[in-house]
Amino acid sequence: MCSVVFLVNFGRVVFAPLLDPLAGAFELTESTAGLIATLAWLGSALPRIPTGYLLTRVERHRVVLGTGAVLSAAAGLTAFADSVLTLGAGAFLMGVASGAYFIAANPLVTELYPQRVGRVIGVHGTASQLAAVVAPLFVGAVLLTATWREVFASVSLVAALVTVGFYLAARRADLPDVGNADRDLLAAARRQWPIIASGVAILGAAGFVWQGLFNFYVTYVTATKSVDAGTARNLLTVIFAAGVPAFWVTGRLADRFSHVPLMLAIFAGFVASLLALTVAEGLLALTAATVAMGYVAHSFFPALDTYLLDSLPDENRASAYSVYSGVMMIAQAIGSFVLGSLVESGLGYDRVFRTFAGALTVVLAVLVVLWLADVLPEGGRDPSVAHGD
Repeated sequence: MCSVVFLVNFGRVVFAPLLDPLAGAFELTESTAGLIATLAWLGSALPRIPTGYLLTRVERHRVVLGTGAVLSAAAGLTAFADSVLTLGAGAFLMGVASGAYFIAANPLVTELYPQRVGRVIGVHGTASQLAAVVAPLFVGAVLLTATWREVFASVSLVAALVTVGFYLAARRADLPDVGNADRDLLAAARRQWPIIASGVAILGAAGFVWQGLFNFYVTYVTATKSVDAGTARNLLTVIFAAGVPAFWVTGRLADRFSHVPLMLAIFAGFVASLLALTVAEGLLALTAATVAMGYVAHSFFPALDTYLLDSLPDENRASAYSVYSGVMMIAQAIGSFVLGSLVESGLGYDRVFRTFAGALTVVLAVLVVLWLADVLPEGGRDPSVAHGD
């Protein structure tokens, strides 16, 4: 499954390093470029709840197989896009493949290894994050000798081959059936709404800012930090590379520490690193702030997924997780469009990011008060109980 998650995540993050060439090819404004990136993430958001319903009727591995087929077809469509409308449709469908995949695959991998939820989420996330690291490098290499179209054509071909490989492997595998009792999405949402709402509040708010930041990172640092486009793309690789140890380490920490304090600490680190990025001057300071931002931002995902998947019972896991993930991703998805629109209106990047940091500080303060008042659900297992290896 690591090869599939690599590809589906590659399909949605590849738009970040391609925004500049796509803007040149289609004469896009900043807000329209932001909308293209938003469509990929909106596509990743919208099918999540419907996929949760689908999983009450269809086995998880069959949905994973379908996402590979959708990704291959969508990347092929994007490679031949001849209008902004077609480009946007391709971006949306590539996002759809990723959204449906994560809803089916994350519960599946945790059910395969129920005593090591944080660890397997970390490993699975590390494979996903490697795609984000490779994407800017791959795009840069392809653009040296070809065009953006060849990037999407390559994704389409490799996705088709990996999907066939996954089909052959799934035929021979002994897959778990603990999710067979999960047959009522609405009942799961009603029963598990406190933990769903907690996850949405944390990652929905922070993810909104993160989406805008990384999709416009190259444009942002070239406009405000006096670095060239090549250096900016390398720094974008750095911000994603910092996510590799973040998934690996935080996944293990999530197995050993109480979930809510860990998530709130990550939230505070995210706000601090966002502010540091806006004041960084010089390549060394900018690199340090970028590494910090990449590490903290990517730590959210294994921490939140472990919080949800380690806490939800078998009979509600996939359904409740899909509701959380769908609502959370919709909140995230509009970040690029909002950021692009604010910048196009005349506000500077640093001013926008500092305003976002202020808003996140308010959200964090509310969450801390709720936690101290014992309102936020802790979730998970007793941290004093050792997890097996």
